[in-house]
Amino acid sequence: MEFRSIAERICGDIVLAENSGEVMRKWRGIFSATQSELAKKIGISPSVISDYESGRRSPGISFLRKFVLSLLDLDKERGYPTLSKYRHILESDTKAILDIVEYSRTVNVPEFCDVIDGELLNDFERLIHGHTFVDSISAIMSFNAFDFYRLYGLTSERAIVFTKVSTGRSPMVAVRVSNLKPSAVVLHGIDATRVDDMAKKIAGIERIPLIVTKMKIDRMIKRLRRKFA
Repeated sequence: MEFRSIAERICGDIVLAENSGEVMRKWRGIFSATQSELAKKIGISPSVISDYESGRRSPGISFLRKFVLSLLDLDKERGYPTLSKYRHILESDTKAILDIVEYSRTVNVPEFCDVIDGELLNDFERLIHGHTFVDSISAIMSFNAFDFYRLYGLTSERAIVFTKVSTGRSPMVAVRVSNLKPSAVVLHGIDATRVDDMAKKIAGIERIPLIVTKMKIDRMIKRLRRKFA
């Protein structure tokens, strides 16, 4: 398997981040690698990985290359559980996905809501590592079960913003039947009073923060990218 584009994406994410250590820790988590496993693969002690992730050291190009290639090697040894799962997402395109991005740091739900002027309809707390904006109508018309996984980027710990919704029932039903669950669901363009009771019930069963907002899509994307990407 050739994953050069993914390696470049990971490197770029780390290099451009304000806190490179936090982003390195995020990617290590995405690949389900412990500090000890990664350190052994690179040929260093786990404490060195800890130093980089905590910001006590700054990664140079040489170390960054070893870090990323070691993550990919570990995944290869395990039979590509991470890369096989998300390769089609990175290498495919769909008009239904309006924006998809990984964040440079972990974001909590109240902080996310503040940026998009969102109203939280329940009180579940989750951590958000990215977002996906999806055109609900286009998704309904063109997505199959496999396509739905494209919404999750490199981690399911993300907010999925569904646009063009009327009540929110269809998006939440799709979330319910999917094996992957987002960290939060945003229903765009409707009032809290119009959200379907079944949508709220599903959010409760799955313990997923459910948010509504009427902020313009372009503005939301710009604000989220400027604040977190």
